Amino acid sequence: MQSLQGKRALITGGSRGIGRATAIALAKEGVELGLIARSEQSFEVIHEELTEMGATFVTAVADVSHETEVQCAVKEIQENLGSIDILINNAGVGVYGKFQDLSTEEWKKVLDTNVMGIVLVTKAVLPNMIEQNQGDIINISSMSGLKGTEGSSAYSASKFAVIGMSESLMQEVRRNNIRVSVLTPSLVETDLTRGKDSNERNPDKYTQAEDLAEYMVSQLKLEQRTFIKTAAQWGTNPF
Repeated sequence: MQSLQGKRALITGGSRGIGRATAIALAKEGVELGLIARSEQSFEVIHEELTEMGATFVTAVADVSHETEVQCAVKEIQENLGSIDILINNAGVGVYGKFQDLSTEEWKKVLDTNVMGIVLVTKAVLPNMIEQNQGDIINISSMSGLKGTEGSSAYSASKFAVIGMSESLMQEVRRNNIRVSVLTPSLVETDLTRGKDSNERNPDKYTQAEDLAEYMVSQLKLEQRTFIKTAAQWGTNPF
């Protein structure tokens, strides 16, 4: 397996949840980090953790659904770290409710963040990956991108789109030694997924953010000649 030491990774939604866990896991491998999140305050905990680890990292504030903000954030990170070797498109939002009850604004928020957010960040990073003829892109979808369920029409639509986009992009950039993968985890126990029914389930049996991060590190360590196109990660028995 190849070493990740000295590689540079950009993680969206990098201040908490899956993004935070992945940042810590990659930092342990010697990866230099560029983290994007929507507010400076959200970086407080991860900043302290990475500093204590002696990690090299840069943070930038941006809403991934806003093109100008994305371009500025990516430029700032690249100016401080250099070209990006690994892109993890993790930022996302979830809005749930019956189809007729979801407003146009709610639909737009989900699609702009979960789909166009990946488009905008990838378009900002991809030219340098193509130029260096190597790179890894991991897009976080969901089991909701494999099967729609009642009350998840907007979220499922966005996550189905992530899978289709990822598979198409994968075909386009294989010739440039760029690996594009998509992950479809079941519910991951984070502060974003803990709802009013959280007391009715056993969180220890759900997939944890650290589990997903550990998997991504292992995947990235595969020799460049091979990669895993799609992977589903599930908890054992959440109820």
